[in-house]
Formats: sequence, C-alpha cells, structure tokens
Amino acid sequence: MATDSQPNQKLTLPLKTRIALTVISTMTDNAQRPDGTINRRFLRLFDFRAPPNPKPVNSVSTTDFVVDQSRDLWFRLYTPHVSGDKIPVVVFFHGGGFAFLSPNAYPYDNVCRRFARKLPAYVISVNYRLAPEHRYPAQYDDGYDALKFLEENHGKILPANADLSRCFFAGDSAGGNIAHNVAVRICREPRGCFTAVKLIGLISIQPFFGGEERTEAEKRLVGAPLVSPDRTDWCWKAMGLNRDHEAVNVGGPNAVDISDLEYPETMVVVAGFDPLQDWQRSYYEWIKLSGKRATLIEYPNMFHAFYIFPELPESGQLIMRIKDFIAERVASLSA
Repeated sequence: MATDSQPNQKLTLPLKTRIALTVISTMTDNAQRPDGTINRRFLRLFDFRAPPNPKPVNSVSTTDFVVDQSRDLWFRLYTPHVSGDKIPVVVFFHGGGFAFLSPNAYPYDNVCRRFARKLPAYVISVNYRLAPEHRYPAQYDDGYDALKFLEENHGKILPANADLSRCFFAGDSAGGNIAHNVAVRICREPRGCFTAVKLIGLISIQPFFGGEERTEAEKRLVGAPLVSPDRTDWCWKAMGLNRDHEAVNVGGPNAVDISDLEYPETMVVVAGFDPLQDWQRSYYEWIKLSGKRATLIEYPNMFHAFYIFPELPESGQLIMRIKDFIAERVASLSA
C-alpha cells in the first residue's frame, strides 16, 4: 500500500478546478431524469469533441477505427512517436457513470494523449454504448468485442513496435468497472481464443463499484464533488442493475470467482474524498483474497476523477505511478 501525502480535514482545490467541477455536476444533474432516462438534447449543448489528428501534437497522433458501425462501436488509437521496439499497449475505458462522455470528449482525449506520451504506450480508447439507451451488458459486450477486433486485426491497426504481449487494461470510475468485467470475461475464455493479446496488468483508477448497504464513506462524504448516493443510484438504475449484482458489488455474495483465473496483477487507485473509496478498497482486498497480486495507491487529499484535471500536481504524480507499474510488470516478464 502506498500513500501520497498526509490527509487533510477539508478538500482544498484551485479555483479553476472548483469551477469545472461545478459546471460538470450541474450539467449531469440537469440531464438525469428521475425515471432513469437522460436528456441527450441538453447534453449536446455542452458536447465539445476533439477530432482525430494524424499529425503528431506533442509527439502523439490519433486515428479512429470502426469496430461495428451499427452500434457506434469504435476506438481511438493514440500513437506515441518514440523510438524503440516492444512498446506496451494500453486499452482504456473512460468513466462517466456508464451514461456520459466518450473517447473524443476533450478531458479523455487529453488524458489518453498524456498516457501515450508519458508512459509511453500505444493507447486504445474504446467508445462503448451508453446507458440508459443501452443497458447491461452492452458496455461489457462492447469492451470484449473491441478486444476481439484488435486480436483479429492488430496487423492492420498497430505499428510493428506495438507489443500486444505487453497489454494492459486501464479505466477510471465506470471505466474501471468495465475493465475489470471485461478482464474476467477474457480470462474465462479457453486458451487459443486470444493469442496476440496478452493481458499482463490492470490499472483501476477509482473504479465504480457499489452495494445495497451504504458504506461509511458514502454516508460521510455526501457533499463530495461529482459522486453522491443519489447520483450513483441513478447510474445503476440506468444500467438496469441492482447494487448487489455481480458486476456492481465485486467481492459480494454474487461475485464471479477469479481464484482459478489468470487475472492480471492490478493497481487500484483510491482518493480520500471519494465516497466510493470503501468499495474500491474492498475490491483491492478481494483480489488479494482470491490469490492474485494487487497494489493500492492512495491520494488522501483528492476527489473522484481528480486525475483528469492536469492543473493538479497529483494528476501528474499518478501518471508517473502508472508508468512505474507498467515498467515493473514488463520487467517481470523477463525476470
């Protein structure tokens, strides 16, 4: 377990970050309807998207690939223009409560550019279908199908120095949940189903898990940024799931047993002002109790989704922690 800095009693943030959090919360709250539907027309007023750019910007270029046009399943490839061979591949699933955002939303386009440049790695950011229009298990199906498409077409997609035998899953919030559930599905496949893609690590950034019983952190941090019991309840309702479902309450009574699977070594990131932190710690403990390796990284003075705000020092620190995790996992392959 690793902790960056000592905890504060009160969340202290720059004005720029506070304003952004207020805007995001106001936008999503006004788009969520009590019946579990969403006002997409309202959201489109704020839906600013970054187009793909084949020309390198800060040494990273981007290209979009269509997996299945009928369901708008595609991914964005972030290519780092760096020398060397055997560059790892990171498959990324964005957050947004399963209902919001996309790979080409500016915050996630910026995050994946930073990953590609600083890790460095080829980053594949998946555009999965959103709830409530598409309920469980659409998001997990899309994640799996994107990986299967990559397995079957990697020679046409990735440059020669991209090494799929050094593949990592990564995701934040709902994306962390999807990364876990897709990893379980892939690990349960018979040998030979995936031969090019070798999953060797999972980077779970404040994953979105839950349960029917409220935790201490959920009760204590009701006014925390972005996440509240009412908001998370709405998201699970939009997905069509109760909070003790195996995809929600990982480690609960209905959880999928991973003890006999080759589940990848996992890095779990937790923040001290995130109401979901107890569920995230339970996930970390459950992985270890299942006989798998896991590392817990804590940022006691941060909030849910802090790392998408580049003005925060902790955002850059986390990317360096991810870089170290990837380097350690890659080094272990030849140890």
